[in-house]
Amino acid sequence: MFKLKENGTDPKTEILAGITTFLTMVYIVVVNPIILSDAGVPFDQVFLATIISAVAGTLWMALFANYPIAIAPGMGLNAYFTYSVVGAHDDISYIVAFSAVFVAGIVFILLSLTPLRKKLIEAIPQNLKHGITAGIGLFIAFIGLRLTGLIQAHPTNLVQLGDLHSHSALLALTGLAVTLILMVLNVHGALFIGMIVTGLIAYFTGDLSFKEGFVAIPHLPEGLMVANPVTAFADVFQYGLYAVVFSFLLVTIFDTTGTMIGVAQQAGLMKGNTLPRARQALLADSIATTIGAMFGTSPTSAYIESSAGVSAGGRTGLTTLTVSILFIASAFFGPLVSSVSGISAITAPALIIVGSLMMGSISQIKWDQLDEAFPAFLIILSMPLTSSIATGIALGFISYPLLKVVKGQWKQVHPLVYIFAVLFFYQLAFLPH
Repeated sequence: MFKLKENGTDPKTEILAGITTFLTMVYIVVVNPIILSDAGVPFDQVFLATIISAVAGTLWMALFANYPIAIAPGMGLNAYFTYSVVGAHDDISYIVAFSAVFVAGIVFILLSLTPLRKKLIEAIPQNLKHGITAGIGLFIAFIGLRLTGLIQAHPTNLVQLGDLHSHSALLALTGLAVTLILMVLNVHGALFIGMIVTGLIAYFTGDLSFKEGFVAIPHLPEGLMVANPVTAFADVFQYGLYAVVFSFLLVTIFDTTGTMIGVAQQAGLMKGNTLPRARQALLADSIATTIGAMFGTSPTSAYIESSAGVSAGGRTGLTTLTVSILFIASAFFGPLVSSVSGISAITAPALIIVGSLMMGSISQIKWDQLDEAFPAFLIILSMPLTSSIATGIALGFISYPLLKVVKGQWKQVHPLVYIFAVLFFYQLAFLPH
C-alpha cells in the first residue's frame, strides 16, 4: 500500500520515523490551546480540536498522498487568530472567527482542485514569501518572551527587560537552555524533551501540580463551533471578514507549499521541480483546516518538524500513519496537558526556538536590492510591532509594486500582486484593524 520497497525503506524504519516526527511536533497540543485560550476558547475544546485536525490532515497525507509530511494547527496562524482577529475586534467572537477559518478552508479546498492555486503561489514574489515566514517567526518568539515575563510593558519605550529573578523567568531561561543544548546536539524530539525537563523542574519547585490527574475521556465542552456552513459564510459577510479569510488563506498556502517542497526535497521525493501528487498533499492541509475550524482550532499547516522523521529514514505515508495513531493516543492525556499549559515557562522555549527557526528564511532575501528588500523588511518589522500578521503582509504587498513602478519595472510584477495591493490598501484605509 505504501510502496516501501519502491521508496527504499521498511516498516521498522517508517514507524521509528513516525515516532520521531510525533515527538518533535507534539508540543503543539500544549502550545495551541494556550494561545487560543487568550481568545477565550475553552482549553479542552482546543486540545481535542488540535488533535482531530492533526489526525484528519495527517491521515489524508498518509493514505492518499503517501508522504511523510505531518499536518497540525500552524504556529503563527494561531497567534493571528487570537491577537489580530479576536483580540483586535471587540465585536468579533471566537465563534465568528472560526467561521472565517472554515470559509478559508473551503476556499483552499477549491483552490487545491484548480490550477489557480499554482498561479497564486507563482505570482507572489519570493522575497515577500521569505519576509512573511521571518516576520511570523519574530512575532512568535516575542509572544514566548512576553508570556514568561522575560519582556514586560514600559510606559515610555513600550517594552523592557522583565524581572529575571522571577520564578517564571528563571524557569523559562532554564528550559530554553536545556532545549537549545538538545537541539545543538541534534537530539530528535528536543522541543518535547525540553518541555518534559522544564515540567519536571517546575514540579519539584512546586510550580506545577496535577490536581486533575493525568488521563481522562476526551470531550468537546462547546460541541461543534461551525455546524452550519451557510451560517459560517453569513458571518464572514456580516462582519466583513474578507481580509481575515484572505490572510488565513495566503499564509496557509505559502507556509504549507514551502514546507512540503522543502521536506520532499530532503526526502528525495521531488521529480525535477514538481511535487508528485501535489493535489492530494495540498488537500490534506485544506481538509484539516476545514475540519479543525468545525471543532475549534485555527488553520493547519504542513509541519517543518516532519524533516526530523525524514532524517530518521521516513519516506512514505506509513510514517504519517504512525504520527496519526500517536496523536489519537495523546487525546486521552488532557488533564496532564492542561496542568502543564498553566505554566507558560514550560512552553515558551518552544515558541522562541520555533521563531528562531522560521527566521532562517531572512538569509534568502535579496538585501542588496532595496526594491526587493524593503517590502520584506516592512513585513518582518511590522508583524511583531503591530501584533498583526495581516498588517505585516498588507504593508509588504502595498510597498512592493509601488517601488517596482518607481523603478520602471512594473511589468515584472504579476497582475495578481497589484490586485492584492489594492485590496490590502482598502483594508488598511477603510476597514477596522
